Amino acid sequence: MSTIWQGRLDGEELLYHRIFQRVKEERNYDNISTGDFALHGFAVDEGVRRNKGRQGAKDAPDVIRKNMSNFPVILPDFSMLDFGNVTCEDGNLENTQNNLAKNVSKVLLKGGKSLVLGGGHEVTYAHYLGVKTAFPEQKIGIINIDAHFDNRQPEKGVGPSSGTGFWQIAQEGPIHSLHIGIQRNSNTLKLFDTAHQYGMKYILADELFFENLTSVYQRIDELLDSVDYAYLTICMDVFNASVAPGVSAAAYNGIFADTAFMHFYRHILKNKKLVALDVAEVNPSFDIQDRTARLAACLVNEWLMI
Repeated sequence: MSTIWQGRLDGEELLYHRIFQRVKEERNYDNISTGDFALHGFAVDEGVRRNKGRQGAKDAPDVIRKNMSNFPVILPDFSMLDFGNVTCEDGNLENTQNNLAKNVSKVLLKGGKSLVLGGGHEVTYAHYLGVKTAFPEQKIGIINIDAHFDNRQPEKGVGPSSGTGFWQIAQEGPIHSLHIGIQRNSNTLKLFDTAHQYGMKYILADELFFENLTSVYQRIDELLDSVDYAYLTICMDVFNASVAPGVSAAAYNGIFADTAFMHFYRHILKNKKLVALDVAEVNPSFDIQDRTARLAACLVNEWLMI
């Protein structure tokens, strides 16, 4: 792991620090202090395989780490512990999801902030389960920045996949979710109907423009004001293929990480209820010059330095 966290060394004084100088590789969850970021890699794309997508996302966590390493540290008390990667060598996705959930729960119960680098979007159910395990009596809000609802019912004989996370969550009780960036041409009427049936709120990709930010802010705040804790998941296939080519399902008409996006994105990150964040579906096998991994790293860095 130490060969991954490397970057430009300008000096040892705090004013010179970059992220790689402040990451500690860790295995003991008792060493987490309140406010620490605790990182797990979800080096898994079994759910993508089951969902008939392009595999390769399991290789993303370390690539994203490398692209995070050189960012400057602008907060003097920044601290991040890296707990390595969760893998799925035997095809048992359900067991792997439970393993990540247990680790995430430990992080949150110690007062840390959970950061997960995917991996396929099957990370959603695992990450949410970890938050819910830590806070079983609290209302958990989920913001999903994604072109897809991922609320498909699992196929018989196949089981859960990268496209079933929100359906799984909805089976465990009322779901409090807001899906931002939904594409009409990426979701069947059945998936829209499922969203309505379970009360999954959404904002279409077509609604994400600067002049409409007031409405976007309002709908984000409505969700966050109604919950006790928040979890943010970002599927990188929400972005236009020109800036995010390395995903399992590239989108020619995806959104851009432009001024409007960054406004509402940072608004979410500033909310004190946010305790967990992940990025999913980066696929290095199809990336170009690490564009997608770099974008994912930048989005993660926004939370680390806010």
